[in-house]
Amino acid sequence: MKFKRQSGILLHPTSLPGPYGIGDLGPAAYRWIDFMARSGCGLWQVLPLGPTGYGDSPYQCFSAFAGNPNLISPEKLIEKGLLHPFDLVDRPLFLDDRVDFGALIPWKGALLDRAYERSKNLAPGSFQQEIEVFKSDQAYWLDDFALFMALKEAHGGAAWTTWETGLLQREPGALLEARQVLQDKIERQVFRQFLFFQQWSQLREYAHQKGVQIVGDIPIFVAHDCVDVWAHPELFNLKPDGSPVVVAGVPPDYYSPTGQLWGNPIYRWKVHAADGYAWWMKRFKAVLSQVDIIRLDHFRGFAGYWEVRAGMPTAEKGRWVRGPGKNFFKAIAANLGSLPLIAEDLGEITPDVFALRDAFELPGMKVLHFAFDAGPESQFLPHNYPQNCVVYTGTHDNDTSLAWYKTRSKAEREYCLRYLGTKGPGREVVWQLIRAAWASVAVFALAPMQDFLTLDTRARMNFPGRPGGNWSWRVTEAGLTADLAESILVLNETFGRKSDGKVVEPRQASK
Repeated sequence: MKFKRQSGILLHPTSLPGPYGIGDLGPAAYRWIDFMARSGCGLWQVLPLGPTGYGDSPYQCFSAFAGNPNLISPEKLIEKGLLHPFDLVDRPLFLDDRVDFGALIPWKGALLDRAYERSKNLAPGSFQQEIEVFKSDQAYWLDDFALFMALKEAHGGAAWTTWETGLLQREPGALLEARQVLQDKIERQVFRQFLFFQQWSQLREYAHQKGVQIVGDIPIFVAHDCVDVWAHPELFNLKPDGSPVVVAGVPPDYYSPTGQLWGNPIYRWKVHAADGYAWWMKRFKAVLSQVDIIRLDHFRGFAGYWEVRAGMPTAEKGRWVRGPGKNFFKAIAANLGSLPLIAEDLGEITPDVFALRDAFELPGMKVLHFAFDAGPESQFLPHNYPQNCVVYTGTHDNDTSLAWYKTRSKAEREYCLRYLGTKGPGREVVWQLIRAAWASVAVFALAPMQDFLTLDTRARMNFPGRPGGNWSWRVTEAGLTADLAESILVLNETFGRKSDGKVVEPRQASK
């Protein structure tokens, strides 16, 4: 799909401002959209929106289809009569600029339970009817997900591979009994999903009214402890007890000298191909009902992926295995048409990855943090870009640009300064990086919000390979100033990236 020249900001919804411990889909999110519109940016890039599990990572979710209940806005629930203002007075003393997941999760869960109990007392009407329609429309994933989460709760959060044999192997009698015994817990999970998707849909509609499209994210792999693996074990390379035979990762690279051992189970691609990639078709359609453009995370895995024997301590010892390749994307196109995709083609890239990307005319990614250590021939320098690419100053896996610059070698800093035509200091370098991205021929130019605020490493979103302490940074209301919006608007006007304020409602992938 051909894109028009635009710009955007990378900011996950959990990083939005607000008084309730985490960014959510309430009033602050609408003010964020207003900020985007004032700045002339037409793209809001988010990370995966699913319910997070181990390490609070949006790349390790309990479902490839469900939404994150922690993003549900308490203020929106007050508007619907599902909460009262006094329900919020017991909230912990949350920080404005950081998510404390340990304090947030139990408080938010109890708050949503209170809303669920109150919903039972609402007079019969449209609210209940809307939930029933939602349950019917989303049954293909919702039924299993709600049961899975209810069972996890009943087992104290333990992984599904530790459950009783009947549940682990999904014996019909055991599942029927569980649905009967856990009926209320299941309905509570359905209620949360209904609220998330209702609030997200309303926010996305508002974004479209303001000329803002949402760039979402599909991680190639799913978490092992998720409903998709439990409900469809035949699609994954598992042992009879449900544990993985091999797991995903990447070999040693820019981010980690021992590689990244993600631990995700590997697909049985031949099984997927045999039914026409049916699970993937549903996944693409579901994500396109939530966002406008999809970034395919770890695109290189579709050409070839790094697998490591389960139980290895690092990702250093593994092997490259051929992925589904062109057949996969041909099936996607045949069933869903030409989709708005971005290929995240970073890492250890071989010619087959570029060939796969180019065969389907997908824009790849350029990251300026990688541009200044290989001389003028570097593919990441703007003068070498093709038009069909997406440039970032850095991504959620990089340090902030200010911290990046301060930790470069003397030679790299000097070349960076020469290339950007500046003498510094570091904060000036960050804005010159942004300017270089915006001035390039790349069809999309994006930067993390941390770079627009010229923040240091304390604002970093993720340290690849570090199991905890990530994903917690938040912007404050004080950071979203009119002056900053005006500065970004000037960039957009100068380099022909200003949003025209129009968003054509995307065609739903339903072919």
